[in-house]
Amino acid sequence: MKMRYVGLFVVFLLGIWGGNTVIKLKTENDAPPIKMSATLNKTMSEFTLPDLKGVKHNITEWQGNVIILNFWATWCPPCQKETPLFIDLQEEYGERGVQFIGVAIDDLQKVVDFTDTYGVNYPMLVGAEDAISIAKQYGNRFGSLPYTVVINRQGKISHIQNGELKRDVAEKTIITLL
Repeated sequence: MKMRYVGLFVVFLLGIWGGNTVIKLKTENDAPPIKMSATLNKTMSEFTLPDLKGVKHNITEWQGNVIILNFWATWCPPCQKETPLFIDLQEEYGERGVQFIGVAIDDLQKVVDFTDTYGVNYPMLVGAEDAISIAKQYGNRFGSLPYTVVINRQGKISHIQNGELKRDVAEKTIITLL
């Protein structure tokens, strides 16, 4: 069992390295963000994961909203950096039908401590292998973190961000879907 978690940790470290490489290449070359065109415009994949209290939630609970689905981990520096942005955007756009949902690929207690410290104001789901599988269904072939998927009100994937989601991109994406 312990060996399986070590393997998951190694996979995520490789994912972070890959995500940081993509970000570095984009910054250095000023290239447009990578689009996962095979996943864009597809209907969101249905899944169920528990929240911080163990209550299971299905993604369809939030259907009809603009969903910002963020796959992340407490040990991921870009994930930590974008959390305050997500808190601000949830507060700013929540009443207009925007719903951020975190999917933590991490230890439950670490996620509880992190969300308490940051004052996270949006649903937080927790998974390990299940969450990795779900991220792959949403186009995250390399397991990079953070990985954010924006789903429109009709349940179609509108935007994918491999790596940190910046405020200007987030707001532009949200506004076009309201």
